[in-house]
Amino acid sequence: MNPSANSESTRPPAPAAPVESQSRTAMGPGPDQASIGKGLLVKGDISGTESLFIDGKIEGNINLPGNRVTVGKNGQVAASIVAREVVILGKVRGNVSATDRVDIRAEGALNGDVTAARISIEDGAFFKGGIDIRKPDAKPSAAATTEAPKML
Repeated sequence: MNPSANSESTRPPAPAAPVESQSRTAMGPGPDQASIGKGLLVKGDISGTESLFIDGKIEGNINLPGNRVTVGKNGQVAASIVAREVVILGKVRGNVSATDRVDIRAEGALNGDVTAARISIEDGAFFKGGIDIRKPDAKPSAAATTEAPKML
């Protein structure tokens, strides 16, 4: 009876369940994340209802409200980005608007204005532009847009 107990304890189904849950967590919110590989060039606007990982080149506009946009270390984006959360490890040239946060990592570069509730810029990151911190519930209004260009 001892050998059968050992064979049951080494069956693959027991460890398989935790591995699946770990892989879902590592990828983000399940299968709802698209990816643009480093060999791809996209010219045009991107919009949708899932998160996006960019390791290639994008020229246009990215509009993914309520989702995360991650620019990988090989990513080169020449576009304005509108999303819930933006993480930059590559290069972005354009304005970034996030309802939650913008995170520029040490190897990342952003040349453009940021509008977000929170921003994080790691040591070694490149940033050139303006920052407009908004409350998470605040929505852009006509008064806020006219006040933004004023320098005091």
